[in-house]
Amino acid sequence: MGRLLFIAPLVVFLLLGAYFAIGLTRDPSHIPSALIDKPLPAFDLPAIEGYDRGLSSNDLGGKIALINFFGSWCVSCVIEHPVLMEIAAKEDVLLVGIDWKDKPGDGARWLERRGDPYALIGDDADGRTALDFGITGAPETFIIDRNGRIRYRYQGPITEDVWRDIINPLLGQLKRDGGGDA
Repeated sequence: MGRLLFIAPLVVFLLLGAYFAIGLTRDPSHIPSALIDKPLPAFDLPAIEGYDRGLSSNDLGGKIALINFFGSWCVSCVIEHPVLMEIAAKEDVLLVGIDWKDKPGDGARWLERRGDPYALIGDDADGRTALDFGITGAPETFIIDRNGRIRYRYQGPITEDVWRDIINPLLGQLKRDGGGDA
């Protein structure tokens, strides 16, 4: 009985140690999305102030697309923006934006100062569409295939390294596979 009292805490300690050691190998900034390989949530967003056209899920039908959630209040979005401008100028992919929880006019003024990389922009002032996507913060970007399925979610600013090493190869694979489910 005395030996069991000594071994039990040791076993518990070793199990907890293994659990935490495994946890340390995971990237805490990567929160998996329950929407991967699921259909794009349906949405129909109005245009941001000063723009004529908004954005709906129907606008993406049959196209490989990047959906980028941004906000004029988002510091990391400033870091990401030059890369998005370069993607829009040089790459063959539909890039659309969702202005998340901005005050009227703030998103349009922000884009006017920095440039507008988006083919279409929707205004998600109340954040309902972001909730449907499971957004945890801005910026966040989703890759959508031609069948309207979410194939990837990137949380954080898209840097040149992220574009080169993660997102562009995924887009290339989708294009080679016909843009939908392989």
